[in-house]
Amino acid sequence: MLARGVRLSFDAARNRQVLLSPETASVLNATGAAILDLCDGERTVDEILSELRQRYHQVPEDEVRRFLGRLLARRCLVVRSG
Repeated sequence: MLARGVRLSFDAARNRQVLLSPETASVLNATGAAILDLCDGERTVDEILSELRQRYHQVPEDEVRRFLGRLLARRCLVVRSG
């Protein structure tokens, strides 16, 4: 799920979703926004991938995992244990 202080927001000037954190603002493409929208703290990565496969024709699993890994490394995401 998104880390504390991080939020997904729509930027009307850019007509895009942006990921806002205390240090940065990252403009997202539609796929990145869809991935983050599914990061609700309830779904596993496999469940996120499954949902994306229902929405899109092709979903490269390795790219989704790298995207999530980069955001985790930047402390934009936290992994819920349990």
